[in-house]
Amino acid sequence: MKKIEATIRPSKFDEVMESLIEAGARGMTVSEIRGYGRHKDRVELYRGVKHAIEFQARLKLEILVEDEICSEMIEHLILAAQTGAIGDGKIFVSPSEQVLRIRTGEVNQEAL
Repeated sequence: MKKIEATIRPSKFDEVMESLIEAGARGMTVSEIRGYGRHKDRVELYRGVKHAIEFQARLKLEILVEDEICSEMIEHLILAAQTGAIGDGKIFVSPSEQVLRIRTGEVNQEAL
């Protein structure tokens, strides 16, 4: 199994969620996060005063998938989240050794 972690723009969440469900995602965890990348400092004008925006609001998605559908899931994620502008986000894929469902004690595939 693989764990996919993705940071995306909040405005793209609905599209991404629909696309991932279509690709076979059975569930996901979503967290509100803040961070910065290459576009570190951005200045915005609010009521005539300039404010430096150091961290951008993003959503972090965590999805566990079977190895066989991982590539397809990533393709769906990219197509749905991509705007072509700086700050579209990142995707991290890592192996997941074991998954356990606390309620039933099911392991791995059954626990998804």
